[in-house]
Amino acid sequence: MKTKLTAIIRSEEDAYVALTPELDIASQGGTSKQALDNLREAVNLFFETASIEEIKKRLSGESTITQFEADYATA
Repeated sequence: MKTKLTAIIRSEEDAYVALTPELDIASQGGTSKQALDNLREAVNLFFETASIEEIKKRLSGESTITQFEADYATA
């Protein structure tokens, strides 16, 4: 069975962090491609070891990705 997942990749200091919010799994790498490859591996390991109940529980929730504005001090 296949499913499409979201990958959010951010640059943080000297590494890239990749997160899939649907499963709440994250990984990192030296490049954005490495971070995504490592995330894919982590997700595959999760699917191999998790119970079907845990997989269904994590995938059953609705995820919404959006942006919003916030004020912050510049001092």
